[in-house]
Amino acid sequence: MPSGTIRYWAAAKAAAGRAEDTYEATTLAEALAAARARHEAEPEFARVLLRCSFLVDDSPVGSRAHTEVRLSEGGTVEVLPPFAGGAR
Repeated sequence: MPSGTIRYWAAAKAAAGRAEDTYEATTLAEALAAARARHEAEPEFARVLLRCSFLVDDSPVGSRAHTEVRLSEGGTVEVLPPFAGGAR
């Protein structure tokens, strides 16, 4: 089973109480389910994940089903909450 790093940014980092975790999972869905279980004591974490977008090995996941996004050995999942602001 592949293992790698999940990096949390902004609100996801605050909700997790840390900047990163490791994963041991074949798909993004499995990695996120394990992360939710790991952070069960922080209920805001699961709520934040619902609003996040994800990069897997620098590629946007977009609207693909998380069950179909394969993870690689030594890979990285970036968890990106929506950011406020932007160009006006």
